[in-house]
Amino acid sequence: MVAVSCSFDEDIDPNGPSLGGVENNASLRQLNELVIGIQATSRDGHGIETTASGTLARELYLFDADPRNTGDLLGKNGIQLDNNSFYSTAQFAGSYRCIKNANVLLGALDNTQVIEEADKNGYRGFAKTYIAYELIQVLKSYGSARIDVADPDNLGPVLDFDAALAEIRSLLDEAENDLSGFGMLDQFLFPVSGFSDLIDDSDEMGEDVRDNENEITIEEFVLFNRAVAALAAVYAGDGNVALAELSNSYFDLNGSLTTGPKYVFGLGAGDQPNGVFRSPSASAEEPNNADQIIVHDSWINDAEAGDSRVASKAAMRPAPSAQDGLNGTHETRLYASNVTAIDILRNEELILLYAEASILANNLQDAEDALNVIRNSASLANYSGAQSVADLTTEMLNQRRYSLWCENHRMFDLRRYNLSNTLPIDRAGDQVFNIFPIPLSENL
Repeated sequence: MVAVSCSFDEDIDPNGPSLGGVENNASLRQLNELVIGIQATSRDGHGIETTASGTLARELYLFDADPRNTGDLLGKNGIQLDNNSFYSTAQFAGSYRCIKNANVLLGALDNTQVIEEADKNGYRGFAKTYIAYELIQVLKSYGSARIDVADPDNLGPVLDFDAALAEIRSLLDEAENDLSGFGMLDQFLFPVSGFSDLIDDSDEMGEDVRDNENEITIEEFVLFNRAVAALAAVYAGDGNVALAELSNSYFDLNGSLTTGPKYVFGLGAGDQPNGVFRSPSASAEEPNNADQIIVHDSWINDAEAGDSRVASKAAMRPAPSAQDGLNGTHETRLYASNVTAIDILRNEELILLYAEASILANNLQDAEDALNVIRNSASLANYSGAQSVADLTTEMLNQRRYSLWCENHRMFDLRRYNLSNTLPIDRAGDQVFNIFPIPLSENL
């Protein structure tokens, strides 16, 4: 008898490529698909992150079928936040999923020969900037972050806020250095959605030189990188550096407030809708439609008379809504539809960062001038208070409250200025939280 053995070559499914297949000698198409994946997953968890932090900050209530939105998040009857519920896991998972895609891209670039080294640096600068931005979002919500996650079998430590922010700022500078070898008008080898309005892309004759809106120049992306660097510098309390970074970004004190990159949404296969949009109440017959962002009454009542942001961002309900012992008269009108883009970092926020950085640097007149730009854009008269650090800081935070309502800023703003204890208690037995617990899956 003769025993015969056979062997089989490893079979790679072309319709479900392995991670190793991408990380080793990736094609240009695979590299570009990873870029698309980075942008797509950067939106993951955004809707939950925004409404959950907005609830903690008493910007809004989310009236829907899940009692945790009006129970856990407001500390009803002494309950504590859960480290294994959607509000503590969705954003964490979304941000680190985006970071994972970026790290896969960085690994693939080290092991492919399909593009030149200079072009590889374009991908690297893009990926590192997105990693840094996502880590900032993690810090805002969780107060700490694991920075080194490239090797899932050898994760780095969880760093506290200051240590993590220092690493993030270094990463942003590293990303800028990666991009510095290009001619500033050169374009990436990959499409990038949502960045089409950062600079004037017309030639001397006024003709558009961009073939499509997903083409992006190195100049545009460096402007975004420096805007994020300015954001990180302000969060570190480094006003002078923030001002320098803003001067190298698309910050424009006299420009359109809406200029800046955006999250783009769609309803096609594999895409996702705007997670913060809610359908408006259609009639008085459905005043309590099941899923609605209700504006916290304090945001309406505390507004200065004539502030146009109130009418543009909120609308009166056909009838007041009540759920779980909570009440509200207004609902969101922040976005027109479920595919309306969401700003990532627009000029309006940069002007507010300029005001904050100017206060930190003791350039108080510059801060007041910037705040007046924001006030005037909201149909308000110039600031008339005292020109002191304390008073201008109060004014700056108030303008952020109304300009950036329901955009995942208020909870962090109050926490970093030690003002969370000023929030109203909506029901007897409620509590104020200003930070989310690290998810249970991290085993900390």
